Amino acid sequence: MATIASLKADQQLEQIRPRRIGWPAWAASYLQAMPLILILGFFFILPIVMIAIVSFWDYDFAGLYPAFLTMNYTDTLGSWVTWKTYLNTLKFTVIVWGLTLFIGFWVAYFLAFHIRRTTTQMILFLVCTVPFMTSNIIRMISWIPVLGRNGLVNSALVQMGIVPQPIEWLLYSDFAVVLAMVHLYTLFMVTPIFNTLMRIDRSLFEAARDAGASGWQILWNVVVPLAKPGMAIGSIFVVTLVMADFSTVQVMSGGQSASVALMMKNQMSLLQYPAAAANAVVLLVVVLMMVAAILRVVDIRKEL
Repeated sequence: MATIASLKADQQLEQIRPRRIGWPAWAASYLQAMPLILILGFFFILPIVMIAIVSFWDYDFAGLYPAFLTMNYTDTLGSWVTWKTYLNTLKFTVIVWGLTLFIGFWVAYFLAFHIRRTTTQMILFLVCTVPFMTSNIIRMISWIPVLGRNGLVNSALVQMGIVPQPIEWLLYSDFAVVLAMVHLYTLFMVTPIFNTLMRIDRSLFEAARDAGASGWQILWNVVVPLAKPGMAIGSIFVVTLVMADFSTVQVMSGGQSASVALMMKNQMSLLQYPAAAANAVVLLVVVLMMVAAILRVVDIRKEL
């Protein structure tokens, strides 16, 4: 009887014991991930590798010549014009990031905490997305008749007697570039922050009020820390978009300002593809460093 009982116990242990994953199951997991690996490899990794390879090639007005030269990088990093262009791009990035973060946070805060009905929240959020039904170019150009010398703003200011003559720096200036970028990219900051704020447990506010915290203390010590992952994701979106934007800088500055992306666009128009590829690699490194700095400050894994 003892032997039969021990055999039954061994059978039960064998049933509940985790089975080892054999080769077919191991291979099946990789086969399931293979489509994603192929898509990322073909559309993401391969283009970056090709850009890095071309950045070492030689070129002239007649064509490209495969080689391994560091000339494109030395010309890029050794020119004060390039450094000035990078600083100008970083200036636009910091200003636009600060403004979109401030505006985006308060818009998301209003939608999350001051609008009680979910239906109203969704309607107002969709209203924010209405401009995205048109292209970036159309939304950017729409500022020209507003900010121009004879535009709506200048006409109103002159007619009200606030200024004696039209303000020249409203259009074709760094102000116009920043304004257009803030208009284009604020929603990329609103969306992740709004998503983060909607996940906050409202009972935390009641606990903070019971502890004697004021409204600003709740905002600073409860809402802002819990909203940091969404703010970090929005910051990554805005930083990458601004660093890669050339059309806004070209149109809204009237050719009076420059950015790294605009410099690469001009190099490609002159068929200087290896030089543009070298600038693209340097810009990619700079953007990755900025993204890494954001990820070092805020852990966004809980939002992904």
